[in-house]
Amino acid sequence: MAIVNKDQLAKSVAERTGLNNSQAKLALEATLEEIAARLGGGDEVRLTGFGKFSVSQRAAREGRNPQTGATMQIPAKRVPKFGAGAELKNAVE
Repeated sequence: MAIVNKDQLAKSVAERTGLNNSQAKLALEATLEEIAARLGGGDEVRLTGFGKFSVSQRAAREGRNPQTGATMQIPAKRVPKFGAGAELKNAVE
């Protein structure tokens, strides 16, 4: 199993699309930034077949400090969530 970083992904996009490496990297960066901006604004991003990016609300809860064992309050927060689409699920089976 290999780990693919952003530069390697951009290089693969460049090879498949005919863009040069810098254009593919800019396109990838713009796509990721737009997804993040949309999620930050409370929107949901659906890429048919690939998946759905959304924001989930995590409730406040009580936790424990692992070093001391003392209880502590963990505040509520919004977290990004991804659900794979059918085509992506089929691609990894």
